[in-house]
Amino acid sequence: LQELAASGSCTPFEKAYIRKDGSQVPILLGAARLESDELAWVCFVLDLSESKKVEALLRQQAEELSRANRLKDEFLATVSHELRTPLNAMLGWATMLRSRHLDEATTNRAIETIERNARAQNQLINDLLDVSRIITGKLRLNVRPVILVSVIEAAIDSIRPAAEAKDIRLQSILDPGAGPVSGDSDRLQQVFWNLLSNAVKFTPKGGRVQIRLERINSHIESHIEVTVSDTGQGISPEFLPYVFERLQQADSTTTRAHGGLGLGLAIVRHLVELHGGSVDATSAGEGKGATFMVNLPITIFRPEPTDMERVHPTASDTAPLLDTPRLDGLKVLIVDDEIDARELLAMLLRQRGAMTTTVASAREALSIIIQSAFDQKPDVLVSDIGMPSEDGYTLIRQVRALAPDQGGQIPAIALTAYARTEDRIKALASGFQSHVPKPVEPVEFITVLASLINRF
Repeated sequence: LQELAASGSCTPFEKAYIRKDGSQVPILLGAARLESDELAWVCFVLDLSESKKVEALLRQQAEELSRANRLKDEFLATVSHELRTPLNAMLGWATMLRSRHLDEATTNRAIETIERNARAQNQLINDLLDVSRIITGKLRLNVRPVILVSVIEAAIDSIRPAAEAKDIRLQSILDPGAGPVSGDSDRLQQVFWNLLSNAVKFTPKGGRVQIRLERINSHIESHIEVTVSDTGQGISPEFLPYVFERLQQADSTTTRAHGGLGLGLAIVRHLVELHGGSVDATSAGEGKGATFMVNLPITIFRPEPTDMERVHPTASDTAPLLDTPRLDGLKVLIVDDEIDARELLAMLLRQRGAMTTTVASAREALSIIIQSAFDQKPDVLVSDIGMPSEDGYTLIRQVRALAPDQGGQIPAIALTAYARTEDRIKALASGFQSHVPKPVEPVEFITVLASLINRF
């Protein structure tokens, strides 16, 4: 008020007021005297609620970007360290072997060290490649009936030397009647190897690691549960929510006690979800051990015939496919950067009478949709999600931006290895009408396609 009286105006200032409901509202206040009339004043009161929300959002985004950059820098530093560490041992011992001045015992030790570090580096590279495949949606499963007992026993055998070196007791409680699952035996073994390897890594000398396989029956549904528990260093409550995220490590400093890239558990989560399951982690806190629980759906299989019983498919094998709706004359545009996937879908659709066009990229697909004459445009679009340059989400957004007479309303199916609920929601929100997870089940795919056409 003194400033207003002295100069005829006051510097705008912010002040928080209380609403009737008790909430606060930020306000910008200011006033000035009109030059034409000393008794006339202009006062303004601006509600800053929206601008404050924008400021808070920008601050949050800046913090998230800073965190992402920090994680990236830490990860790159870790990759450099983890790849160089085994190289150092291999090159050092290789140089000493060249000198030919080592006795037999030292020579054997050198060879063992080189082999051990080569295997460690191979595992690091495989993890990096797996994460790359996960990000691009190119990680594939070779699905067949899997008996988990043998898969888990193989993982235990692989990790046993590391456990024995630390005098860690490996306990296994495996129910042979737990039932088969539908999955990729190699990838499932990778899941359990990763969990056991982590448990051994973070369990001190003389500790215990246990893996349990059992069938859980409930009034809702039955499933397979595999539990890996240890008496190791545990997980802090602050880090527990992030334990399955890529690039996350509880200790990413240069003084950390354990190696690794921090990718193993992220790979575990993705592989389990590709199998239609879930994975969870619990821990009472640091120094109190940790437990990881993998849940997988049970699948009932027909016994597979032996080669002596049947070499070629019989009528009963093709009957389910023959029972699916005909697609005579239907024009289907297939988009997938993998030629095997394109050929499989094209063959399957042609068997039901459809006419197919296959392309390897989103750009080619968009060009065909736009440039085709109206009566020659595809009736249905079937697109992969994970593709280089432009993914399936980008393609469907570009298609939906077209006018109807250009093909903007073409029915579309997303075909993807991302099979989680949130992946399906994202596909539908992007503009696809249906979401079919890979690997493709022919009868389901044809049925979904026919159902989609009947709706349009």
